[in-house]
Amino acid sequence: MNLSGIKPPKGQVKLRKRVGRGMGSGHGKTSTRGSKGQRAGTGFSQKRGFEGGQMPLHRRLPKRGFTNIFKKQFAIVNLGRLEKLEGDTFTIDTMLSLGLINKVYDGVKVLGTGVLTRKITVEAHHFSKSALDKIQQAGGTAQTIGAPAK
Repeated sequence: MNLSGIKPPKGQVKLRKRVGRGMGSGHGKTSTRGSKGQRAGTGFSQKRGFEGGQMPLHRRLPKRGFTNIFKKQFAIVNLGRLEKLEGDTFTIDTMLSLGLINKVYDGVKVLGTGVLTRKITVEAHHFSKSALDKIQQAGGTAQTIGAPAK
């Protein structure tokens, strides 16, 4: 077998239509464009999806999804980050000063990503279930505080 001998199956490759090659070809004179009209002239182009002035399909179909204007955005803190830092008490103010969070938004939420090996006290607005379990297993406390003042 030789790579230079590979050919596509019979009938797969179709010759392109050669238009404007005389009356005997069957595609002479107007070159399959008809006699008059917008599409007959040279230089004709059309936007993708144009349907002759009818409202195009992509504008007829409804949009999907929406943006929830009531969505709450939380500042996220992982337990693995708290483990690496010095100190055993972490409040909102200490987290801001240490650079763990940049802004409080609608509250601070502590997630359980990472390993916690020491006893710490964390103060936040929300805790994930895994974060609560890990803090309590290490002998620490998780204090839930109210919503931040806006």
